[in-house]
Amino acid sequence: MTPGVPAPAGYRLINAGRYREVVGPGYHELHEGLVIEHRPGRTLTEADNVLMTTLGGNDAPIHTDAHYSSRTEWGRPVVCGSITLHIVGGMTVRSTSGLTTANLGFQEIRFTHPVFVGDTLYAQTEITGRRLSRSHPDTGIVTCRTTGHNQDGTAVMTFTRSFFVPVDAETARDRTNY
Repeated sequence: MTPGVPAPAGYRLINAGRYREVVGPGYHELHEGLVIEHRPGRTLTEADNVLMTTLGGNDAPIHTDAHYSSRTEWGRPVVCGSITLHIVGGMTVRSTSGLTTANLGFQEIRFTHPVFVGDTLYAQTEITGRRLSRSHPDTGIVTCRTTGHNQDGTAVMTFTRSFFVPVDAETARDRTNY
């Protein structure tokens, strides 16, 4: 470790020559208008579609029956929307709500384009609002709008989400060993 050299972006110094990844920003880092592009992308596989659709109990043939799906306007199975929401939502956690103590809700979930096995999904989130919590004084409430898009840049879904995030991120990280 070189004295005076800051930790690499996305890490914090634990002790001489030792760094820890930072998980999630705090309230003061999530200002209104901030836009975050989430990476890496995630390519959806046949296993993702079959396993997650089956676990969710959605046996609609549009998701699981290649023959049936071949006769629809899409010509192949469409990945279930709840899978798309789960994957795109999950992509955002590390860089938005990694330190959250609670998700407060999802609103305005819209599926705007079909997703297929083999598509690679990416996400972008804009912080649309924030305020200090009246009931949890060490916590802020952050609201964001996320758009998931495929490898061609076509938006496949949007949603709004609100969550608790600590006002003092460093204390939260120390307390939780993050």
